[in-house]
Amino acid sequence: MSIEMTVARHAGAVVAALGFCLIAAAPALADGGGGGGGSDKTTTTCPPGEVYDSRSNGCVKQRSEVLPDKALTDYAYALAKEERYAEALDVLNLLHDKNTPEALNYRGYATRKLGRVDEGIAYYKKSVALDPRYTKVREYLGEAYVIKGDITDAEAQLRVIKTICGTGCEEYTHLAMAITNRSPNW
Repeated sequence: MSIEMTVARHAGAVVAALGFCLIAAAPALADGGGGGGGSDKTTTTCPPGEVYDSRSNGCVKQRSEVLPDKALTDYAYALAKEERYAEALDVLNLLHDKNTPEALNYRGYATRKLGRVDEGIAYYKKSVALDPRYTKVREYLGEAYVIKGDITDAEAQLRVIKTICGTGCEEYTHLAMAITNRSPNW
């Protein structure tokens, strides 16, 4: 057998193996897998009354015992980002521990987006009290202050974010833009 044929056969096997790996990894990547650590990861959403279970790669009936709090919290955030705020609050109500920084932040986000800005601010402040270095909640709290026209308090949140992650992080950039435009657009 010639060297060219051996190389061609091995190259074909490598391409086939790579294709298999991509196919096998697709569900994990679609569910935000891959370890990027970003908070805006893509999550499959389900019809009302159901939540996405990444273990079964499908939607299941919405009940508190169905998924761990972390999965429910992430799912509530995904619903909120799709402007399904009331559903996000319903999912957050399923949590065993409703007083985590993330759960309070996402509850604040959903209530603020439903027009209940003062209620949202109260949840954000509870989240900050639990984790003062949580930049996402400080971004959202600052945006709520912008909505209320309280630029001084919004700028105070921006300064704290700068001490935590600098001026290059997403939270700083988003809040700075909201303050400049006097309008949170995300």
